[in-house]
Amino acid sequence: ADIKEFSKKDIKDQKAMKEDWRVTDVIANSCKPVIAMINGFCLGGGLEIAMACDLRTASSNSKLGQPEINIGIIPGAGGTQRLTRLVGEGRSMELILTGNMISAKKAEDWGLVNMVADEEKLEEVTIEIANQIAEKSTFAIKRAKKSIKLTANTSLEKGLKEEQELFVECFKSNDGKEGIKAFIDKRKPEFKGN
Repeated sequence: ADIKEFSKKDIKDQKAMKEDWRVTDVIANSCKPVIAMINGFCLGGGLEIAMACDLRTASSNSKLGQPEINIGIIPGAGGTQRLTRLVGEGRSMELILTGNMISAKKAEDWGLVNMVADEEKLEEVTIEIANQIAEKSTFAIKRAKKSIKLTANTSLEKGLKEEQELFVECFKSNDGKEGIKAFIDKRKPEFKGN
């Protein structure tokens, strides 16, 4: 975020700020997989956007953090909530309360990023992951994302029940039938998204 812009805002701008924050919700609630490719500094609002994505790759020279506390504010676009869900309460407290940055390697060790690559290989690695996902059934991907996202707001019992229902939907789908047939026939499946 542009700190100079913050100095021009007052409480009346809360409506405009909520519109800015909506971006992370749109990303997080997308039925399509979203990958953040981080190269360099990923701080504050930038990290909040990255955390709204399903997967995050980072170059080995990247630095990540939530430094808002250093200017007397807190993350406001999901940083306290998404960071805690990704790395746990203790590490979230450390990163947010100190305002320090961490290396891409540490972020990977913590589970904040999924993969670290050298800067010159980052785009290639990210595209490779995207291509792997693109080969899968969009029907199943939507349901996998839905089931995974339930863990934040649902009891284990309810989550398992929902997972089973989504599994049955996939099993009955044309893509599910095609995937099983392709496996038996020892060939690559041709998914249609239904």
